[in-house]
Amino acid sequence: MSSSGQKFAVIGVDHGHAIGMARGLIGAGAACKGWWTRGDTEGAKQFAGQFPDLVRFDDRRRLLDDPETEFVVIAAINSERAAFALEALEAGKDVLVDKPGCTSLDDLARIENAVAETGRKWIVFFGERLGVPSATMADRLISEGAIGDVIQTIGLGPHQLRADVRPDWFWNREQYGGILTDIAAHQFDQFLHFTRSTDAEVVSSATGRFGAHEGNGFEDFGEALIRSPHASGYARVDWFTPDGLGTWGDGRMTILGTKGYIELRKYIDIAGAPGTDHLFLVNGEAPQRIDCSGVGTPFFAQFLEDVRTREESAMRQQHAFAATRLALVAQRDAKRIGK
Repeated sequence: MSSSGQKFAVIGVDHGHAIGMARGLIGAGAACKGWWTRGDTEGAKQFAGQFPDLVRFDDRRRLLDDPETEFVVIAAINSERAAFALEALEAGKDVLVDKPGCTSLDDLARIENAVAETGRKWIVFFGERLGVPSATMADRLISEGAIGDVIQTIGLGPHQLRADVRPDWFWNREQYGGILTDIAAHQFDQFLHFTRSTDAEVVSSATGRFGAHEGNGFEDFGEALIRSPHASGYARVDWFTPDGLGTWGDGRMTILGTKGYIELRKYIDIAGAPGTDHLFLVNGEAPQRIDCSGVGTPFFAQFLEDVRTREESAMRQQHAFAATRLALVAQRDAKRIGK
C-alpha cells in the first residue's frame, strides 16, 4: 500500500494520544500540515516538544479550509471532540479521533447524521487494540482458527491515576464523560472485534468512586457485562494501579474460544518475562508464550489507504459507531456504587 504524501491536520492535543497518533501517521507515510489547540496547556507543550518543526496555527479554520488537508486528527478535551469532528466533517474532511469519540448519545447521533450526509469517515482510534502488537497477533490467530469460534472476552483496563499531572478537565464528569465512556471504550471495541460481532447490548454496568480523589463526579472504578447474539463479555476499568508496577497499567485481555483461549498481557508480565506484548496461546497443542514485540501494528497504513480508496480495511464505520454507543449506554445506565 502506498500512502506517501497524504496530508492531515491535528486539532486539539489535550490528551497525550495526539502524539502517538501523529507519529503513527507520519511513520506510515503521511505529512502533517500543522496543528491547533486552545491555550498554553501542558498538552500543547508536550506536542510542540515532540514535533518542533510542525507549525502551530492560531486559527483552526485555516487548516480546515486548506484543500490539501485530507483528514483531521482530534485529541481535544473529551467533551469537545464531537464539535470539532462535526466541523471537520462539514468541511469535507475525514476524521480520526482519539477515544472516546464523543461523550453523549446526542453527539453520536449528530456525528452519524453528518457522516451519512457528507460521505466522510469518522474513525475512532482505540489504542489498546489498534496500537498494540500483541492484539495484532491475537487477531491473526483468531482469523486462522487457532482457538475456534470466540465466545467471550474479559478485558481489564487498570490505570495509574498520577493525580499530580492530570489537567483540571480530567476530574470533571461533564468534560471527561465518565470512566466507562472514557477508558472502557477500549474494552467495548475489543469485544466487538475479537468476537466478530457487529453490535451488542449492555446487560449491566456500574461505576463508582472508592478512592479519596476529589472532583466533580470523578469515577475511579467501572464494570460492564455485554452480550451479542453469539458471545458475551466482561470489562473492568479502574484508576488503582499502584506506583510499584513500573508502568501505567497491567492491561490484559482474555479471549475464550471453542477450541482454546488467548491471554494478552499487553504492557507488562508481572514476575514474568521482561518487556511488553506477551501473548499466551492455549489450545489442542502445548501452551505457547509468543513474544509479539516485533509484530507491528497495521492500522495507520490501513487508515491512510482507506482515506485514499474509501474502503474499510482499518475499521468499518459501523464498528466505530457501535463501540462508541456501547460505552455511552453503559455509562448512562450504570448503577452507582462506592462513595
